Amino acid sequence: MARTGSGSLLSRRNIKLDSFLKRNTERTVYERIRAYEPCVVISETVNKVYMHVVLSDERVYLTEYPPRTLTTVFSFRRVRDIELVNDLPDFLRGKDRELCQHIRITYVTEKPAAKGRDWLRRDRREGLPPAAPPSRRTSHCPTITRTLEGYPAQSDHSENRMEEVHMLPPPRSASCPNPETLGLLRVPQPPSQPPSTATSPSSSPTSSPTSPLSPSAQRLNIPEPGQVPRRIGSVLSRLLRRDCVNSREEREAELHLYAVSHTSRLYLHLLSSWNSYIIKSTLMLDPLYRGRCSASSDSSPGKRLPAISWERTAHLFAQLSSELLQEEISVESLYLLLQELRTAAHRNIALRRLFWRSSEVIVFLVQTLEESLHGCQSLSGVYTADQLLLSTLIVQTLAVMFRETEVEPARLNLLSARKGALASRMLLALICDPELQTQNQRSLIDCEPQALLAEYLDAACSLLFELLLLGHEASKCSSADNFLSVGWILRVLQPHPHLLSFIGYQAQQVVLVLSDPQESFLSPVQSVLLFQRCHLLLACLQYNNQLAQHLRSHFREEFRYFVKLSCAEEKLPPHYPISQPTLQLIEQILTLNLR
Repeated sequence: MARTGSGSLLSRRNIKLDSFLKRNTERTVYERIRAYEPCVVISETVNKVYMHVVLSDERVYLTEYPPRTLTTVFSFRRVRDIELVNDLPDFLRGKDRELCQHIRITYVTEKPAAKGRDWLRRDRREGLPPAAPPSRRTSHCPTITRTLEGYPAQSDHSENRMEEVHMLPPPRSASCPNPETLGLLRVPQPPSQPPSTATSPSSSPTSSPTSPLSPSAQRLNIPEPGQVPRRIGSVLSRLLRRDCVNSREEREAELHLYAVSHTSRLYLHLLSSWNSYIIKSTLMLDPLYRGRCSASSDSSPGKRLPAISWERTAHLFAQLSSELLQEEISVESLYLLLQELRTAAHRNIALRRLFWRSSEVIVFLVQTLEESLHGCQSLSGVYTADQLLLSTLIVQTLAVMFRETEVEPARLNLLSARKGALASRMLLALICDPELQTQNQRSLIDCEPQALLAEYLDAACSLLFELLLLGHEASKCSSADNFLSVGWILRVLQPHPHLLSFIGYQAQQVVLVLSDPQESFLSPVQSVLLFQRCHLLLACLQYNNQLAQHLRSHFREEFRYFVKLSCAEEKLPPHYPISQPTLQLIEQILTLNLR
């Protein structure tokens, strides 16, 4: 987990909770925990309990204060909406009431409701308690009717039926008893500085070109494409079909989190985790992407290499970095080494974090992108196939390094250094003229250069999307050091001579994808790219008047007559995790662009 001081986007370390998580979760789970934060929790089964919310890449957990058990609330696969609610909770008072952030998470349960059994004793396959009344969605939380020393208390056992839970493996320490015998049955011990409560009594709460990898690829356990298990696709398709059938039995539930710290980053972490999850899980539906991310080195199911230790990963990354940074490296060698780095980064989050802890490699990649992509324009006025291939690979590698590294302190420090000098160079380097001519000169693969330019523009949009996510996080951060906001990013890009044509190209691609009558379902990769493009267009409409005016004056009619939500629903398969968020973005774009 990443830790840092107050005022940043990252979580402060809680030594006791961190030790509990390390003891009681598998290493692969612990290493992917993004953040944790104390807050007051309200759900169908928990009513105003002060707990810790723990976020991983895939799930949201709850644990008592102090921690005794770790309970899964839901997977990000089930989330439908995450929003801030502008209200003043009745059960808080004073500064806690004024500074509280109320976060409402709407998700679907995995099973229909069940009645009359304690959640600790019911079989895990059974359903959930009845849904909360519809009025709860817009109403304030009920006032507390019972208190204990001024802190929210636990609800009665008959009402305290938790959402479907999946307990993690039993604790590894004798000091932590079996989680099956515990639960949320005792009043949580008061925190050192709990939220203040009302005086009234309370009741209780809670696809790029590939070439042969270099021999050094074996160092990072990169399997050959043919070694990926072949049965995954068929099994996944059956699961998806079954999920579509079960979806008829799903129902919505809500989790309300009240973060009482004025420096809370819980909302940002939730949005970031959700975005990362829906993108990755959608891409994993694509066989090629799944093969690239597979860590298996044997085609037989169940035979996988053990996870590489942090120390071993650091050693191998240092070795690969030294090869990349050697002088007089040929274009072919550079291309192969970058392919190895990108593929390894897809599979190893530790490597992605290490990437940000040294500025040498990223500065080298940005400089190479500047020389490869923009040097050709100034000298000859055309793109060559070699330059486009190398530039695309650099941009794809940089985009991968942003994935799931929001809580890495070195990333923000590096991009913020010297008033965002490196971030500015990266932004200006990735924008290019989509109408510039290309020529077929010594192509590394048999492909038309114009197609290579389109592939680069796709990759550039993905990287710009990652930078905008960083900007959205910084925009909501109170620290003066976090100036990398969305507005700042667009202001840096505004003087670029090709920005308007670049944004226009991205808008035109959205129109083409959504208005093509011959296109059936979009592939997972196409769906993710559509989501990223819509995110980019929405940022332009919301944060930059010049870009908003350009989009309205040049694409108002196209969006009015060719982009329809009904058409988008037909092209985005319902079982794609990214489909519903994409439809929401399209609806927002239509509203803003047609004003």
